Amino acid sequence: MTAHTPRERSGHAELGRRLAAAGVLAPDWAPAFADVPRAAFLPEVMWPFDMAAGTSVAVSREGDPAGWQAYADADVPVVTQWDDGAHSGREPGRVSTSSASMPSVVFRMLADLDVRAGDRVLEVGTGTGWNAALLAHRTGAGNVVSVEVDGAVAARARGALERFGAGVRVVHGDGYEGHPEGAPYDRVIVTAGVRRVPFAWVRQTRPGGLVVLPWGTDYGNGDGVARLTVARDGRSAAGFFTGPVEFMKLRAQRLAPVVHGEYVTGGPEERDASTTELTENALLGERFAPQRFAVGLRVPRCQHVVAERRDGSRPVWFYGLDDRSWACVLFRDGASARVWQSGPRRLWDEVEAAYRWWEGEGGPGYERFGLTVSADGQAAWLDAPDRSWPV
Repeated sequence: MTAHTPRERSGHAELGRRLAAAGVLAPDWAPAFADVPRAAFLPEVMWPFDMAAGTSVAVSREGDPAGWQAYADADVPVVTQWDDGAHSGREPGRVSTSSASMPSVVFRMLADLDVRAGDRVLEVGTGTGWNAALLAHRTGAGNVVSVEVDGAVAARARGALERFGAGVRVVHGDGYEGHPEGAPYDRVIVTAGVRRVPFAWVRQTRPGGLVVLPWGTDYGNGDGVARLTVARDGRSAAGFFTGPVEFMKLRAQRLAPVVHGEYVTGGPEERDASTTELTENALLGERFAPQRFAVGLRVPRCQHVVAERRDGSRPVWFYGLDDRSWACVLFRDGASARVWQSGPRRLWDEVEAAYRWWEGEGGPGYERFGLTVSADGQAAWLDAPDRSWPV
């Protein structure tokens, strides 16, 4: 395996101590963390997310080795590709399309996977190869197959894994189809946000095996980590969510950006106006507030966009994805929010009803919601699968 300098080992060890103190790095994953540093899989030029600046910044290992190493050993996400590889130069591109996830997220998901020595694992989304190398350390060489849709990303990861001696097979292909040649797997882990779970992942997992993936709705970019157990008959998989995350979306399921002007047309006479007593904080909460997740589960095929707050007001827009229905709620300091709606659906009415439902159920967090996947589709549920609805 690759040798590392004392400086690299020092920063990596400190990250491990912080993750362990936070309860993220479980003792059984500590050996893999110690032996498989993220730095061994990061490119020479990368774009870590600077928490203080609130943006991605370019850093070069050649130009700023200390800064590069500090970010490699920080609990921050690192973009490694922009715009599906069409980007060039050091400035960030338009859309981040491949990355190394925050170490805290990586180890939370690995803990959910409950992988053991000798388990056969399919990973969908190779990225840098770090996650696959951690899995190979735990399961043993030859037990991990990783599928990556981007040929250039797959080639870089394959090279990094080979140099490290990780013993992972990297397949360039569409992970949406899984990798039937290696099935059945004991575990499947997905490192891209998913909106509709392909049944191929369930079919390629043995009965009693686990599928762990970031899943969410069209409502927003946020995801919840779903931990699904495949049924004895192999005809379905179900399980609870374990907490919030946000991942780049599976390329086959990316949503095209909403074009506002295609929705909001015509004059005021075509819009229904009203007010609501629902407040901005109640509806939105923090970034990963469970009410956002719950509203997305109850209001299908709807995307919401939160605009910037200006002069004591914030508009939030809602767009129907199957027609041109739209709604806007304008939250204002010290006054009832104003609402406008147009189109076949009354989207604000649906959103407010979904929020009131969530509130009436006691404001459940992610961990009370679950997901069932079968060949016929997928259903979300609250507390138990018998309280489900299609999503």
